[in-house]
Amino acid sequence: MDIKGEQSMNLPNPVSVVIIGCGGMGRAHLRNILKLRDLTEVVALIEPSEEMINQTSGIFKEHNLSLPPVFVNLDKFFKSGMKSETSFIITPHHLHFSQAKICLENGMDVLLEKPMVMNEKEALDLIDIWNKTGRLLVVAFPGSLSPAIQKAKELITQNSIGKIIQVAALIYQNWRKNQTGKWRQVPEVSGGGFLFDTGSHMINTVVDILGDEVEEVFAIQDNRGTPVEICSAITIRTAKGILVNLTGAGDSIGCDSEIFIFGTKGVIRTGAWGEKLQMRREGEDDFSPVEYSESTGVWEQFLKVREGKLKNPCPPEIGLRFARLMDMIRASASRNKKIK
Repeated sequence: MDIKGEQSMNLPNPVSVVIIGCGGMGRAHLRNILKLRDLTEVVALIEPSEEMINQTSGIFKEHNLSLPPVFVNLDKFFKSGMKSETSFIITPHHLHFSQAKICLENGMDVLLEKPMVMNEKEALDLIDIWNKTGRLLVVAFPGSLSPAIQKAKELITQNSIGKIIQVAALIYQNWRKNQTGKWRQVPEVSGGGFLFDTGSHMINTVVDILGDEVEEVFAIQDNRGTPVEICSAITIRTAKGILVNLTGAGDSIGCDSEIFIFGTKGVIRTGAWGEKLQMRREGEDDFSPVEYSESTGVWEQFLKVREGKLKNPCPPEIGLRFARLMDMIRASASRNKKIK
């Protein structure tokens, strides 16, 4: 008996995906996707920039693969008659709504980069389209899709650190300098600045872990001479009375984050992307690592959701929640008052 042949016959057919956007983030995601070639086939790329395609071509060559068909926009892809079961949208923020809409309406399951859309109205409209099509829509927040954050939520549910009373979170990056002259500092394209971009990971992970409604927000923001917010200091009170401090420092160095969840019997330490998980309980001298499942990234988690192995940790309601919270933060900062 050809055991190897029998095992091959039992493997599922690779899921077809069209990658929409081949910029820096798109190429980073692509490297992880190509680690899962037994599970995924990249059937097409959507990218108008010849320079980005040239850089993307090198990634395929590294894996001894030919560059798949390239289209300058989604309209040309659909008019070509090509088909794909799924799409991964990794484009400037102002394109997310229209691209997710056309993919859902053409029968694709969609993994959509964060932030889901530009504002609350787009979020509500996209949820309506999603409900009508019945397709899968996952927002690619690495924190929500991270096994580390899922484990942290499990620990809190198990009362491992007692009652949650407070949260302190920060995220910093050399974002102001790195994004000067680029689309992320154009409000009409990006929808916001550092907090709406890199900082969205911190905000989403904190509110996801807590699983509580935001009741009050007070925010102070500084554009640091740019058209968008760069630095933010935010205080939140949730419906359960949990106090939350959020710091977004977009004119610093490197890129890193810290999130501390303070309970009456212990503290959980993690990061905005779910890149670590530690816990310290009463009577312990220091933090100890907490074990959690490994993951190659958001695409692997998306496949698990699609296969029914994992309940969707980041449905479009998460994108709506983030949009509404950002509206509260902006309103507070612009009016210099607490928003309820």
